[in-house]
Amino acid sequence: MIGRKPPKPAQVALTQRAFDLLCLSATFVLAVNASHLPWWLSAALAVILGSRWWQRRRHPGRVPQAIKLPLLTLLTLAIIAYYGNLFGRAPGTALGIGLLVLKLLETETLRDVRVGVGFACFTLMTALLFDQGMVSTLVVALGLVPALATLRALEPAQAPSGMARSFMPALGLLAAALPLALLAFVLVPRLGSPLWGAPGRDQARTGLSDRMSPGAFTELLTDDHPAMRVSFDGEPPPPDQRYFRAFVMSRYDGVSWSHVDVAHAAPVPLEVEQAIGYRINLLPTHRRVLPTLDVPIEAPAGAVMRRDRMVVAARPVDDALSYALSSATRYRLEPQLDARPQRWLQLPARFNPRTLTLGQSWRERHGSDDAAIVREALALFHDGGFRYTLAPAPLGRYAMDDFLFATREGYCEHYASAFTVLMRAAGIPARVVTGYQGGYWNKLGNYLLVRNSDAHAWSEVWLAGRGWVRVDPTAAVRPERVSLGATAAAGDQLDWYRRDWLQQFRNRWDIVNRWWDQGVVAFDALRQRGLLTPFGIRDTDTRTLGVLLAIGSSLFIAIGLAWALRRRQPRDPLREALRVLEHKLARQRIVRRTGEGPQHYLSRAARALPMQRSQLTALMQQYLELCYASEEPAPESVHAFRRAVRDFRVTNVVK
Repeated sequence: MIGRKPPKPAQVALTQRAFDLLCLSATFVLAVNASHLPWWLSAALAVILGSRWWQRRRHPGRVPQAIKLPLLTLLTLAIIAYYGNLFGRAPGTALGIGLLVLKLLETETLRDVRVGVGFACFTLMTALLFDQGMVSTLVVALGLVPALATLRALEPAQAPSGMARSFMPALGLLAAALPLALLAFVLVPRLGSPLWGAPGRDQARTGLSDRMSPGAFTELLTDDHPAMRVSFDGEPPPPDQRYFRAFVMSRYDGVSWSHVDVAHAAPVPLEVEQAIGYRINLLPTHRRVLPTLDVPIEAPAGAVMRRDRMVVAARPVDDALSYALSSATRYRLEPQLDARPQRWLQLPARFNPRTLTLGQSWRERHGSDDAAIVREALALFHDGGFRYTLAPAPLGRYAMDDFLFATREGYCEHYASAFTVLMRAAGIPARVVTGYQGGYWNKLGNYLLVRNSDAHAWSEVWLAGRGWVRVDPTAAVRPERVSLGATAAAGDQLDWYRRDWLQQFRNRWDIVNRWWDQGVVAFDALRQRGLLTPFGIRDTDTRTLGVLLAIGSSLFIAIGLAWALRRRQPRDPLREALRVLEHKLARQRIVRRTGEGPQHYLSRAARALPMQRSQLTALMQQYLELCYASEEPAPESVHAFRRAVRDFRVTNVVK
């Protein structure tokens, strides 16, 4: 009607295609973040998203406020109930993703879609707060494709196309932005620590802590994430010497073992008979303890050694850390026990009476022969019907009594704890040590890969004339745990995990992840200087890098402008389609002559291909009508002609 104002852009109704792409973007965000969201929240949001998509296809329009407001209230209360608050990385991410899904309930205009796309990109990037691995980063980058496709679908001049073809311009845009992204990655001034930093405290995967109770390592046994990588100066030690010491635990409350820190005491004496040098690349643990090959001779730079030869860093390991040191593989640790050995004999009263009685009976039987008592305990585990299992039965108040005389099944924490209690009951100083044992020797990378699944617990007993001696009671039950690793000890319980092809793939894939961790995630100022020095750039201060970044960006922009100017003239889709058809016919030596019109050329091609005369005639007529029947052909007709040319195949030629 004359005089009526055109609708504002924000009030223009959405096409179904644009809404579908926005739902796809939200689905991608939900899928990428599902691993660190509560399962029930992911399921609920998926149901809401799917219901909204289905509802709009049938009845376009916004969802009533009577539904949106209760859902928003439930979302907020559920996050507070689960996390305790709305602040922090995990609850904030959950709230943001929930708000994104609820935003779809009122999305009906172009402005709503643009807001939703921006919010989807923001929540997509939150996945990098939890995992900065190469695969995660690539997945997040691909998640931008449906978001960019959604924005492109809002353009009014877009011709209809399939869902898959709508992603191609977005992929091209990401590919064009890649060189500038790489330039910025290399030349943006870096801090002394990595730019990204590591995932937060609640994402530490090491699982090792200063407390241990039977069953504490259950979730780690199939955790395939790397804990550290170790390279040796010479040949690696044999598997039975690959014990990496972390926590030394002396206090026992009847259920759990805990570490007692003696901060200002000097390390106990160590007599070294054989030593080895090595370097450890430790992934973030968010704890101060540094695993070392048993036992370390001295602490690396930036760390101190406690009295019990634990190595502790000055601050928590929140970023990947590399440190070099040497350890004794044959030694005598504290040959003369200190004057206060009671902390190594401490046992709680009124706990595990049968276990205490058994240990005391061994002392009465063997007298002062401590080595015989140790052999007695190991024989009990070897011949007493004990079983190594990843799913042991639960233990009661008298945990060691239940384990030794009832269930007789468990893994390293059970055996180390029971053995240490038996030794103390017999009057032998003993303690529990936790850390890692074993690892996979990666021949391709020439390093030892230690995964979280290699977490282990063993015992140390003090014997006169020998000092502290490592005893692994788990090996008495399952020798494969030491010689072949944790997965081999699990036997049929992890048969799928032990397949040779899978092991080879994991080892090769870890080399790639190692490069990513060291070259990308841990890319700091020092590595930046080392990368630029071969190119003659020795001064990497802010001014120099800024000038280089400006020059590189200018060159990139100039190249982009030159390419755009070259393509500034709009292309005729009909002529392009005709050239495609000419190229197909030229393969059969039906070449268009100089000055030959399209009608004469296609008529000649139809005579040369009698089996496809009707197709070529139809294409010729369709082309002539689109070119000359109207001033501006309809986009749908042009698209139909291009599709017909694309589907045309030459099948026969008459000589």
